[in-house]
Amino acid sequence: MKNTIAIVGRPNVGKSTLFNRLVGQRKAIMDNESGVTRDRHYGYGEWTGTYYTVIDTGGYVHNSDDIFEGEINKQVKLAIDEADVVLFMVDVDAGVHHLDEEFANVLRRYQGKKPIYIVANKADTNARAHAAGEFYTLGIGNGEIFPISSQSGSGTGDLLDAVISHFEEIGEEEPDAGIPKIAVVGRPNVGKSSFVNLLLGTDRSIVTDIAGTTRDSIQARYNAFGNEFILVDTAGLRRKTKVHEDVEFYSVLRSIRALEESDVCIVMLDATRGIEAQDVNIIGLADKNRKGIVILVNKWDLIENKETNTAKEFEEKIREKIAPINYPPIIFTSVLTKQRVHKAIETAIEVYSNKRKKVPTSELNEVMLREIEKYPPPITKGKMVRIKYVTQLPTHNPVFAFFCNLPQYVKESYTRYLENRLRENFGFEGTPIGIIFRKK
Repeated sequence: MKNTIAIVGRPNVGKSTLFNRLVGQRKAIMDNESGVTRDRHYGYGEWTGTYYTVIDTGGYVHNSDDIFEGEINKQVKLAIDEADVVLFMVDVDAGVHHLDEEFANVLRRYQGKKPIYIVANKADTNARAHAAGEFYTLGIGNGEIFPISSQSGSGTGDLLDAVISHFEEIGEEEPDAGIPKIAVVGRPNVGKSSFVNLLLGTDRSIVTDIAGTTRDSIQARYNAFGNEFILVDTAGLRRKTKVHEDVEFYSVLRSIRALEESDVCIVMLDATRGIEAQDVNIIGLADKNRKGIVILVNKWDLIENKETNTAKEFEEKIREKIAPINYPPIIFTSVLTKQRVHKAIETAIEVYSNKRKKVPTSELNEVMLREIEKYPPPITKGKMVRIKYVTQLPTHNPVFAFFCNLPQYVKESYTRYLENRLRENFGFEGTPIGIIFRKK
């Protein structure tokens, strides 16, 4: 990525607030609790005609008893390696903290290799801005300290002027525009982050056995089968009654937004727990938002005594629970043993292709009018419905308009018949189909 800025530092100095300020929207979760951000989180912004990528990182800690410490620190170092410019964030209120000194030692190995700026946050008065001078004792950076307030935005203009002076190109306005998005969604701890990491071949998200490790929605570019996609790893979606912390509440909101902004949802289930009410809710939410859906049953390797019919029976149970949603393909996988993982992404790509499929009008009429002749709409209240013509509308999802004399008399059961015939003849696996009746 070109023109990349990494925001790094110890926990709770305001990195996510600055990230949101630089990308111009509330993309990162902010909370007074330290350690809210864990994974690398990307966003895009613009300053005086130059476009850039910003990476928000978790707070760097040393020798703590936090189970996530090692993983967060690894993510921070990966972000620094990726960056063209590093913003080392400190807190004027707290002064020089021993963790700032620890982190300055980490940054020393990058000194001279890439620009590093000390950004002194919470400097919202002149007195506080002067107090920022004490951070010179850290002996790191380009010899200049930028006092800012990430909350109000003061000082960020001067900081960005300095940062973009290191960029040789103006960058891309919307690097992700037009690239399909596949969101990996599901309940907590079903293996979403492990699945994404396996596909990307890097530890893009932190993985532990603790449910709720992922908090923000994490995006990454992915190339497969001749296609470029954006893979989105999301926080686990659990029932509202089970959401206790503010941080988790915002995680759930971010996951729902990621689902809404995606083209295809890979809904992950845990084979050892079967399909639960919350899984059905997630699939229903994806369907309601007219998304392509692939159901991925993970941890299939943990199902013992698998007989020939186990997968078939499992699939029947899923289909029974999610009825009348009958179009998602179901794939049994194991992220641990890498079983059918690439099959899952290949299917998601096919589903995206199905969402964009356009059937020529002549072919549509030839096939569907023949199907209608075989089984015409039932007579209702003595009225006979005659369907004369069908066409696909120019919409994002497949929508078909059937022109007839009495659209108000077409029953829902007949609409389902037409949908089944469309799927039988033209595919559309994994994709919701819209059917409307118009007067002619």
